[in-house]
Amino acid sequence: MSIDQATVRRVAQLARITLAEGEVAHLQGEINAILSFVAELDGVDVTGVEPMTSVLPMRLKRRADAVTDGGIAPLIVANATASEDHLFAVPKVIE
Repeated sequence: MSIDQATVRRVAQLARITLAEGEVAHLQGEINAILSFVAELDGVDVTGVEPMTSVLPMRLKRRADAVTDGGIAPLIVANATASEDHLFAVPKVIE
């Protein structure tokens, strides 16, 4: 897969990156090199290889799935202009 200069400009526009005209050709080469490397990975035989999340075998830390308030509600609402029962009190905006 190869991309042209118009595609490089479009990607730069989508990424909100300003490119000088001289940078377009350089970036085109860089992106095409990345895409050719990724295309090489398609040739790797991965039959029989189990999917993994890490190169090292490890178990995820487990914790109880319990709903809590974090125990710091008074600290959170301490700077609030108004609070009630550890909740922020705000003016009514819908009638």
